[in-house]
Amino acid sequence: MYEHILIPTDGSDTANVAVEHAVDLAAKYGAQLHALYVVDIDAVSFGLGTEQVDRITQGNFGEMTELQEKAERATGTVVSTAAEHDVDVHEEVRVGTPHKVIADYAEDNEVDVIVMGSHGRSGVRRALLGSVTERVLRSTHIPVFVVDERRE
Repeated sequence: MYEHILIPTDGSDTANVAVEHAVDLAAKYGAQLHALYVVDIDAVSFGLGTEQVDRITQGNFGEMTELQEKAERATGTVVSTAAEHDVDVHEEVRVGTPHKVIADYAEDNEVDVIVMGSHGRSGVRRALLGSVTERVLRSTHIPVFVVDERRE
């Protein structure tokens, strides 16, 4: 049923709750897990020059090693959790608008299901902060398994 499972991660506690579910699902079905970290170009570009933004967009983080380290920690958590269950993981770091990159990656890599965490925000907080998970749900026809961090 599932051959490729995508787990977008930002390394947060919410994402890590979803990682557990994605690894369990991958182990059950013998699926390959895709760990995707997206550098939100809109968030990091504030205050940067055009040249720096261009380098980051091309995956060259230069002096911004903290971005690369955060990405490696986030996908590394997926890899270490998956290793405990003998699940194969493909790690990927991309740059762009998170929900678009996630949806495009899923389409391009024949992903069968996307597993994502959700903070469970509602009302004004969600409207002000936005929701990557909600935007992914609206951007793809691929099933999205949403894990509420409050319901570990």
